[in-house]
Amino acid sequence: MKKILTMICGMLLTFISSMNAKTLVVYYSYTNNCHDIVQTLSSQIDTDVMRIEPADKTQKYEANGYAIGTKLLNAIKAAPNDAASYPAIDPVSITDLTPYHTIIIVTPLWWSQMAAIMQTYLFHHGGEMAGKNVGLIVSSASSGISGVVSDCKRLVPSASYFSESLWINNSNRSSRSTLIQHWLTAIDYHVVTAIKRPATKATDTAGYYSPSGQRLSQAPKRGIFIVNGKKRIR
Repeated sequence: MKKILTMICGMLLTFISSMNAKTLVVYYSYTNNCHDIVQTLSSQIDTDVMRIEPADKTQKYEANGYAIGTKLLNAIKAAPNDAASYPAIDPVSITDLTPYHTIIIVTPLWWSQMAAIMQTYLFHHGGEMAGKNVGLIVSSASSGISGVVSDCKRLVPSASYFSESLWINNSNRSSRSTLIQHWLTAIDYHVVTAIKRPATKATDTAGYYSPSGQRLSQAPKRGIFIVNGKKRIR
């Protein structure tokens, strides 16, 4: 009996811990395609969002056949362990990744590689993602994403990667909402973590909702519910 109670308590603590787990979406967007992807993703899951910006915002990476972008990528490829090889980025708005159980990286593809700006962020912070669940969404015109996946795993070697990455390109970009839904299902994104807080009116401060967003007449006697925009369990 004692062993059973211990097991149940352990399961309950794990479940409660998952209730407090947070997701962070980190992204870089040059053409705003990745920005649009993040907007769609954020409408489907409860997440914090952080955009990475280059320190030099005057660069036109696509100019002269992506000459500048290619130069940045070649510098990284030549010395991937040297911080000086990576282009400078602005200070990030979130410096502590400890509260986040899951991190989703959204990045463009540059010449079959991860965009240099995102590589800079991961070079400096990838080690802080050790043991966390990491997902990857890649935006490209038409090129496959295997090189970007390799870059991510080089820069974040100790993460627990989801079973597959999501590739959004010019041929399927208009269907990104459905693609993201299918991807979240395919990677078994945790149902509790994925609860989206329902929108409430300013005067509706004590409403009770189911995880799916359905209004309840009162707090349930058991199970999961949402009140004041926060998840609760009984």
